[in-house]
Amino acid sequence: MSLFKNRRVWAALGITAVIAGFFTYRAVDEVWEMMNFTNPKYITENYRRVHEMFASTQIKKGDTVSPLKRAEVPLPATYTYGGEERSLETLLAETGTTGFIVARDDTILFEDYYQGETESDRHIMFSVTKSFVSAMVGMAIEDGLIDSIEDPVTNYVPELVGSGYHEVKIRDILQMSSGVAFNEDYSDMSSDVNRMGALVATGGSLDNYAAGMKRERAPGTFNKYVSVDTHVLGMLLTRVTGETLTAYLERKLWQPMGMEFDAYFMVDGEQMELAMGGLNMALRDMVRMGRLYLHKGNWNGVQLVPADWVTASITPSAPHVMPGRDNPNSTNPFGYGLQWWTPVEPHGDFFAAGIYYQYIYVDPTTGVIIAKTSADKLYNDPNTPRRKEEQIAAFQQISAYVAANAAAR
Repeated sequence: MSLFKNRRVWAALGITAVIAGFFTYRAVDEVWEMMNFTNPKYITENYRRVHEMFASTQIKKGDTVSPLKRAEVPLPATYTYGGEERSLETLLAETGTTGFIVARDDTILFEDYYQGETESDRHIMFSVTKSFVSAMVGMAIEDGLIDSIEDPVTNYVPELVGSGYHEVKIRDILQMSSGVAFNEDYSDMSSDVNRMGALVATGGSLDNYAAGMKRERAPGTFNKYVSVDTHVLGMLLTRVTGETLTAYLERKLWQPMGMEFDAYFMVDGEQMELAMGGLNMALRDMVRMGRLYLHKGNWNGVQLVPADWVTASITPSAPHVMPGRDNPNSTNPFGYGLQWWTPVEPHGDFFAAGIYYQYIYVDPTTGVIIAKTSADKLYNDPNTPRRKEEQIAAFQQISAYVAANAAAR
């Protein structure tokens, strides 16, 4: 039987409950793409051609590109984790790295691509997208479009009245502490996060899905990572700006920062962006975003994101979002600000992170920025340990090493 016929049979039988539940009018090929999106056989290629596979909008770069300088500073061959000395090269290989840059302020010290990736590929950011959404919320406040993050989100998004988000403060949503019941398990094809992904492939409405959320605990008391919170922030932004996320991001950040490449944003059937993880961009532009936050939102003398917003975004400010492996009111050991993370053992450093190991890491103590894109084929393998904490520890040691070597030159 031909591959095409196989596809038709799979779709007709509804071999995945998610697709069977949401399949509407999209082409069988597009549904097939979503069903195989995280298949280890295909993910390396999939993650750099998302904008070709699914409906997406284009974030256009401006006429001028902000330059990045170059200098040669070696990376450490090893790092220490769990009391063991380990190989950096092995870590990059075993986490499916496709692109890796180490920079210091505006100077690239190391840049390389793997698994067929190139400098112009627009790789899916997954939850690194959330940190861009946070920046847009900060700019909307500066623009006078949102009075305060202490306001209930339903003051601005009436469609959420009566849902799990009813009267929930914007701050609690930014801190992943909304209290809504949400299953974030990517290995469970019937989970909420996968059902939302399926809506993108099948032309459904992410806004409607968010409006159907129920509450499981009091808001502002427990840090549980739920991606639908960021979608609600996306809804908030479109309501107060009167623009799409694509247009607002392009006008307020992409072009003013002189990004080097166009970017893309996945959208649902109503042209609403996948705010929780649908941004696709090039590696060097990830470095530029890190540099913007390194300088507290100031881009070459122009304050694009308010400095106090950047500080708040990278600073855990309540007990349930503090870093630590023994925090009883958090589901993870990392600290959480406003859609940005801090390491388990921070020293002022912070990072944006996406599933399958996408990162923008920033260390203000050294001026080092690290950007990484990945397509880890073993990410969902139960016999393979998750390596997020190890990678952040490696980044911290790379930062210290390259800063020391640069200072010695």
